[in-house]
Amino acid sequence: MIVTFKSSATADTLMFGDNAKQLLSLMGKSFDAKGIITLEQLPAAIDALKQAIAASREAERAQPQDDDDPEDRPPAMQMPVSLAQRAAPLIEQLERSLKAKQPVIWES
Repeated sequence: MIVTFKSSATADTLMFGDNAKQLLSLMGKSFDAKGIITLEQLPAAIDALKQAIAASREAERAQPQDDDDPEDRPPAMQMPVSLAQRAAPLIEQLERSLKAKQPVIWES
């Protein structure tokens, strides 16, 4: 399933359903077929995503690092996508929408 986040202030942001569900949950939103992040909710939603990214990065740093040969690491295409990478386009959309005083809606 594909979820589309829309705002009249920005281009659409497309996301796989599982990823959208995770980000919506972090923002305190339930994963419904359609929904809205109101203008009043945008600052808290942005803050929640940024806090989750910071916590995720901190957890990554706490993991033991392999000092093995770089050739032993998996290719970049096989490396997991971080929360920060997944959330970046949505955060940008939310920030631009807040600046333009426009809500963000989503639909699947």
